[in-house]
Amino acid sequence: MRTLYSAAHTGKEPGMNNFEQLFDVAVIGGGPAGLSAGVALARALRSVVVIDAGGQRNLRAEGVHGFLTREGMSPQQFLAAGRAELAGYGGTAVTGFVRSAERKCGNFVLSLEDGSTCTARRLLITSGSEDELPDLPGLNERWGRDVLYCPYCHGWEIRNQKVGVLAAGSHAVLQALTFRQWSQDVTLLLNGELTLSPGHREQLDARCVRVVDGRVRGLVVQDDKLTAVTLEDGSAVPLEVLVVSPATVSRTNMLQVLGLEPVGLEEGPGTRLHTDASGQTSCPGVWAAGNVTDVSAQVMTAAAAGLKAAAAINADLVLEDTRLAVEAARASAR
Repeated sequence: MRTLYSAAHTGKEPGMNNFEQLFDVAVIGGGPAGLSAGVALARALRSVVVIDAGGQRNLRAEGVHGFLTREGMSPQQFLAAGRAELAGYGGTAVTGFVRSAERKCGNFVLSLEDGSTCTARRLLITSGSEDELPDLPGLNERWGRDVLYCPYCHGWEIRNQKVGVLAAGSHAVLQALTFRQWSQDVTLLLNGELTLSPGHREQLDARCVRVVDGRVRGLVVQDDKLTAVTLEDGSAVPLEVLVVSPATVSRTNMLQVLGLEPVGLEEGPGTRLHTDASGQTSCPGVWAAGNVTDVSAQVMTAAAAGLKAAAAINADLVLEDTRLAVEAARASAR
């Protein structure tokens, strides 16, 4: 579901967006990567518009973690501060959902759901990704609270609690061993998805990680807190936290006209948009940053990727501006 920010967040009135200028850069997605890039480009005196449909991946989390000086700040406050900073440097942030992007006359034309269009010389995709959770009743309602995935995002907050790891493949062993760093009470739930090798058994036993056979059939929640999971045989395993492995799918439908298709992840289910080290895609003039290309990126690393892509885009525009200036100078000298 797409959640649109209100006019109070964007400084724009609801309704059709009105784009009358040719922007140097259009950014699709206003999360940490997009806003970081937008601010960097605005500070480089580029005209930049950040188009955001909301629904950022971490909005259900209580706070941002792993971001120096912003520890515990709510995701909503973080985004609001980023938009205010962008506006302070003359950048434009609007609410909107980009349906498609295509190249026309050397520029990129974005078509929005409200019927408006936006044209820019360069394009940065920071539209993020979506987590497709395992099919387990009640899981979605607990996501980002006591059902989670990233130990570096939530490990401190769930330290010393009873942690269960729901297996979705062999990487569940490493997940269980990793969460053992934050808790001495870790249970690996094989869930019919994993047969342990003798080596894995030895590792788990050495770290006192319990192993439970049988498929998980549901969650037990009391007073709005996870207390256990139930198995197919009717038994229950006491837990306070459940670790899952979602399929993380990049949001790139708007790029199909440009010939950009996501690729499968090297490990686990999901997709991402492939880029080079600077964030440039296989389509000239298009860059990508954040979770759309790195599904494991946290807020700080996504913001850093946005900054890196912004620098690359500005360098590319500098070269084009110089080429056009040389052509104009030669023409006037004739």
